[in-house]
Amino acid sequence: MATGQDVAAAAASWDEAPNIIEGATDVELSPDDCDIEFWITTVAQGSLKGLVRGRRPESTVPDFLQEEGPLRDSLISEFAFRSVSEESATKACAMIAAAATDLRGLEFYSTQTLDEARHAQAFRCHLLDLGVEENDLVDTLERVAGPDRDRILTPLWEWGRPVFDDQFINGVVIVTILLEGILAPTTELSERKWHPISAATGDIERGACVDEIRHLAVGSWFVRQHLQQHPEDTARIVDLIREGRRFWDELPTAEMMYKREVLYQQGIELHGAAFADAEIAPGRKLVDTTPEERLMMAVEWSREVQDSRLRYMGLEDAIPSSTG
Repeated sequence: MATGQDVAAAAASWDEAPNIIEGATDVELSPDDCDIEFWITTVAQGSLKGLVRGRRPESTVPDFLQEEGPLRDSLISEFAFRSVSEESATKACAMIAAAATDLRGLEFYSTQTLDEARHAQAFRCHLLDLGVEENDLVDTLERVAGPDRDRILTPLWEWGRPVFDDQFINGVVIVTILLEGILAPTTELSERKWHPISAATGDIERGACVDEIRHLAVGSWFVRQHLQQHPEDTARIVDLIREGRRFWDELPTAEMMYKREVLYQQGIELHGAAFADAEIAPGRKLVDTTPEERLMMAVEWSREVQDSRLRYMGLEDAIPSSTG
């Protein structure tokens, strides 16, 4: 894996950062590489400079995404849920920072807390770019994302709180492996889906992808460091990951994503010309994909990212045998 402050700067660069799949499997970063000074100079004053609510001011949304239809419905559904899920991530990272046992953990997770809050705002405010009235924004979020929040995020929070129990490393494991490791590749899928037709939407996704590489890499470093110092915790952490994966598999996340992909497919059929020759993967055009194929891409990417990080942390025993 690539390491060092130069790598950290490249991984935080709007133009140079790799996609999540490459970055989350190939980049190794420590909290020393990504401390508060780094966050201020390279993130806040660097990759975020000039952005307005997560996007470049000159990036626009096409007219057809501001009109009623399945493509707009798919995007509103996705970004509404992403906003409320990032709100939960903000709270979780704040709890991890509060439970930190040293300055490294306190300072890094303080920056990640702000990152997650920024993501929540960017996803939420993008609904305004899609034509949602500002005085209807809160009601729209509740109407569109509330049911899925109650079915997915609330049970996950209820499971994670007692497991966390103010233990820093447990919180890092839950967020890094069971949340970021599963959800980050869906951000990659989203960028590949929306960037070809909406520069503004692509900007927001690109910014989130750049941050997730840093979050996954440093979170994995904390877990590996802990297990090197406390190898007696390895079996417990493996059990926690296995339990979390089983719990996650019981949640209707795939069902929610599939419904969005069906709407997206209907949008492709209506606005196919807007996608032109855009590819979701080398040699695979977006217009030729199906909801099932795109969903399976996200699943495979999640598995690839999780398994790579688990090997890096020395947690190979937590990798299901079918993929190990």
